[in-house]
Amino acid sequence: MSVPAMHPRPGNLRVAAEQIERATGLRVEILGGHLVMSPTPRGKHAGTIRRLRVQLEARMPPGLASYEVTSISMPDDADDYCTPDLVVLPDAWDVDDSWLADPSDVELAVEVISQSEKGPRITDKNGWYSTAGIRMLLVLDPRFGRWSLFTHPKAGEYHGQLTGEYGDRAPLPEPFGFALDTESLPVYR
Repeated sequence: MSVPAMHPRPGNLRVAAEQIERATGLRVEILGGHLVMSPTPRGKHAGTIRRLRVQLEARMPPGLASYEVTSISMPDDADDYCTPDLVVLPDAWDVDDSWLADPSDVELAVEVISQSEKGPRITDKNGWYSTAGIRMLLVLDPRFGRWSLFTHPKAGEYHGQLTGEYGDRAPLPEPFGFALDTESLPVYR
């Protein structure tokens, strides 16, 4: 498959991202003015998201719902957005015509690290979520069987962090007020 030659101009990144997604099927995000492409999740990656979603939906506070393939905008930058693996938003998102969720509506974003992801990209993405003001970010790392919950975003950094290994419960603060079971989450070979 070939990707059309593209020369994105400032203000044209979203158009370029959409064309790449259509041509390749890759998930494309714009993080800090850079196009970031991710392959379609493999089975264990997708299984992690499914298992987490089942747990969340069983105990979801009223008025909230979990969504996959939902992008979040960066405040004040129409060309900057991120698409977490899973996001919890008010259930009014079901009937919203927007394609970008407002970061102030996001209660929880979940990222599952892919086998090929490198440390700097992970750190950059965490910074993006903090800069956008996402209240809670759960990062699951099936490469090593670890998780990290980031809270209290301020000035491009999270000032609260709780880490654990698969098997340790991941406690979600309010509005959730329950812990996620990580024991059943798959680990990459």
